[in-house]
Amino acid sequence: MVRWISQNYRTFLWAFALAMAVWISAVTSADPDETRALSSPVPVQIIGQSPNLVLSSDIPKEVVLTLRAPRSVWNFIEADPQIVRAILDLSGLSSGEHELELQIQVNARPVQIVSVAPSFIKFTLEPLVTQTFEIDLTLSGEAAIGFQIGESSLEPVQVVVSGAQSQVKRVRRARVSVNLSGIRENYDQSLAVEVLDEKGVKVEGVSVSPETVHVILPVSQQGGYRDVAVKVTTVGRVASGYRLTDLSVFPPVVTIFSADPELVSNLPGVLETQPLDLQNAQDDINTRLSINLPEGVSIIGEQTVLIQAGVSPIESSVTLAGEKIEIIGLENGLTAQVSPTTVDVIISGPLSLLDTLTRQGVRATVDLTGLPAGTYQITPRVEILIADVIVESILPNTVEVIISIIQAPAATPMPSPTP
Repeated sequence: MVRWISQNYRTFLWAFALAMAVWISAVTSADPDETRALSSPVPVQIIGQSPNLVLSSDIPKEVVLTLRAPRSVWNFIEADPQIVRAILDLSGLSSGEHELELQIQVNARPVQIVSVAPSFIKFTLEPLVTQTFEIDLTLSGEAAIGFQIGESSLEPVQVVVSGAQSQVKRVRRARVSVNLSGIRENYDQSLAVEVLDEKGVKVEGVSVSPETVHVILPVSQQGGYRDVAVKVTTVGRVASGYRLTDLSVFPPVVTIFSADPELVSNLPGVLETQPLDLQNAQDDINTRLSINLPEGVSIIGEQTVLIQAGVSPIESSVTLAGEKIEIIGLENGLTAQVSPTTVDVIISGPLSLLDTLTRQGVRATVDLTGLPAGTYQITPRVEILIADVIVESILPNTVEVIISIIQAPAATPMPSPTP
């Protein structure tokens, strides 16, 4: 037996190799390899970074991978993209410039990594440093006339700036800015802190703690000055059929002044304008009016206020009953009967126009152009010969029209001649 095996082992080996080749060919044909790029870039994950070091240069946030794998493996990868990871391992690195190859991990087999773009990443590590800065408060603009700004209050008064050593060294000051243009009341807000270099340019890539500062600025009115509301007085009435839709004044509040502070403080909180004449008004009004002021009191700034009055027609609706339907477009040789012969029309528009509308200003029609003999359901059309008046509804909204051929009159027989 041993002798027989020794004489035929080569045949066994050839048979085994042939069987393996057939099996591999069958598997490959059923699950062929495919080479392609991942449908989405892979995020770069940083590990092993020392807490005392920071990256001071930008690195790619993601990379593009091309893989070769059987179709069945591609199905797993596409179903769960987290199977593929791109890792930048900073373990054991000190400050300075470095260049590392990305580590690509694919938790599926078999997979061949064809290409990585980029495959190597250059970066710089710097020591993490912190520095404390006093906060500068920068004020711009001026308070409204008659108002003054008190002493400011900041909470906190310092911030801590941290980041790469080279970036923190650029910082010269920490600042918050407040625009006071036209301010009339106390300022109380939290503002973001900016860190600036020696040229006043904002320094990026550093952290500021806290990021915001609470700023309080008291604002008070000086003696002799006072803010009062403006009330519009009117005379007359708008035209019949019209209504006043809006009445506004700008500015709604004005600042007044008197050398005698007591005179200003004894005034009521509102001052009236010169009368606005609305008599028979039919259009919007835009005008400027002066304000009635006691002697010794003056207005700061513009001496008149802008008055805007909205005047609009009063809208209403009317039902016109029994409007006769007119037939148009009927072909020659045809006749038509409409049922019903009249419609009710509901119209709406300015009351002043509705009051002047007559029956001659309304036309109800059915258009039979191109229609042969037969029975039809047609929607009447109503025209209003006055602008700004619209048709709201037609009752009924369809009418029956019977079109028929005009019958020729029967011939009358001629009497026979008498012999």
